[in-house]
Amino acid sequence: MAVYITDHSTSVLKTHSWRTASNSAAYLLPHITPTSKILDIGCGPGSISVDFARCANHGHVIGIENVPDPLDQARHLAASQGVTNVDFRLGDIHALEFPDNTFDIVHVHQVLQHIADPVKALCEMRRVVKQGGIVAARESASMTWYPENPGIGNWLEITQRMGKAKGGNPHPGRYIHIWAKKAGFDLANIRKSAGSWCFSTPEERQYWGVSMAERVLFSGLAKTAVEEGYATKEELERISKGWREFVEDEQAWFGLLHGELLCWK
Repeated sequence: MAVYITDHSTSVLKTHSWRTASNSAAYLLPHITPTSKILDIGCGPGSISVDFARCANHGHVIGIENVPDPLDQARHLAASQGVTNVDFRLGDIHALEFPDNTFDIVHVHQVLQHIADPVKALCEMRRVVKQGGIVAARESASMTWYPENPGIGNWLEITQRMGKAKGGNPHPGRYIHIWAKKAGFDLANIRKSAGSWCFSTPEERQYWGVSMAERVLFSGLAKTAVEEGYATKEELERISKGWREFVEDEQAWFGLLHGELLCWK
């Protein structure tokens, strides 16, 4: 039921490793206590999970992924930073291997858009969170950039088309609260907010633009796009060139808006 259109190659993990609790889960941080027990679904290389573990320094964090590829990197990150109250394991968001009412917080970041049945996933998240606990979700909603860049525009069109064709829901941040209501959360217990990323300084453009230029050529996205006819190798090369033009343009910036949810059981 997973429809993730790329993989966990080096170029992909490079972008995921940039994510921290402060730049990607600030809306949730005030609700983490020193003793919180947290499940981080789709933990990737563990950068958000490890930050959660620091906040819940007398609690515990479990990070799960549906494939083993990024988990060694996550374990290495925790060990290198001396964080011991976190562990990483395989898991399926549609069938979580935990008893009912296990966690104080269950968190996902840019995961629901990559699965075929986000309502079922949210039902599982609701099941394993304690009464009075929080299910937290953050999903991209829209993107914008300056100046006009045909390569970036083509990248967005191709990735959205691939995601929809494979049964996903690209950039659903504006309506994830509808999924939460269908999963059984009372509307009065759903808090909606918005957060954003912006890449505009030379360092930010270098990180984001170079990472995306590499991902479009050297990841599962590139392989799938060519093999399944969503794009030619030449198109992907033009997209990569567009991202590198973004990096070099001192006037350029890229913004990404996220929809955020806090759902109390």
